[in-house]
Amino acid sequence: MKTYNKLVRDKIVDIIEADGRIAKYRILDNDEYRQELNKKLQEEVKEYLEDNNIEELADIVEVIYGILNSMNVTIEEFEKVRIKKQEERGAFKKKVYLEEAE
Repeated sequence: MKTYNKLVRDKIVDIIEADGRIAKYRILDNDEYRQELNKKLQEEVKEYLEDNNIEELADIVEVIYGILNSMNVTIEEFEKVRIKKQEERGAFKKKVYLEEAE
């Protein structure tokens, strides 16, 4: 049996079992869940940086949605924070690379 010891998407166990294999798993408590989401975020960012693949970006967003859910923050609330910050400080569209400031 292959060992994973990591957070996986909700349907992965069903997919494994539908393939006739056996999956050993457990449901995490809230503290473990947050820790594993943070690990998963690092894993997905690392994979994106290696591949520059849009699917990895989708995985990153899915993990972020999971983190927001674990914090009881809606996507709408999160978007308000993001937009407010964008309005106050800008986005990353102009490709500005700050070298020095006094």
